[in-house]
Amino acid sequence: MVNTHPGSCHCGAVRFTVTYDPVELTTCDCSLCVKRNAVMAKVPEAALRIEQGRDQLTLYQWNSFRAEHHFCRVCGIYVFHRKRAAPDHFGVNVFCLDGFDATSLPIRATEGIGMSVVAAESRAEWPGPRTSV
Repeated sequence: MVNTHPGSCHCGAVRFTVTYDPVELTTCDCSLCVKRNAVMAKVPEAALRIEQGRDQLTLYQWNSFRAEHHFCRVCGIYVFHRKRAAPDHFGVNVFCLDGFDATSLPIRATEGIGMSVVAAESRAEWPGPRTSV
């Protein structure tokens, strides 16, 4: 039986549920994930349901614009993102899942720092091979 995990941002404006049992958590070493200190649970798109506050989500995209990073526009908390490398999955901020024991699963470091940087004018601290747009 699959568990349902409720989640929310800090202020509660955005509420969602994840109907999926992650088997591991991940970190990423890209410049965005490092700065937001993200620990994520990878869940299939169909397993994430926004219950409240879709209109309170704001979108941040950069580099290739494939990944979609969603934040609460009220409190600023990163809640989840559509994954660049697996666009049919979301990375959910595990600390937004109410009562979820983040120590119960192994954490695997993923490599994002070497993904191609698309824009030639990208910041020098965004490593990775430069590709033309």
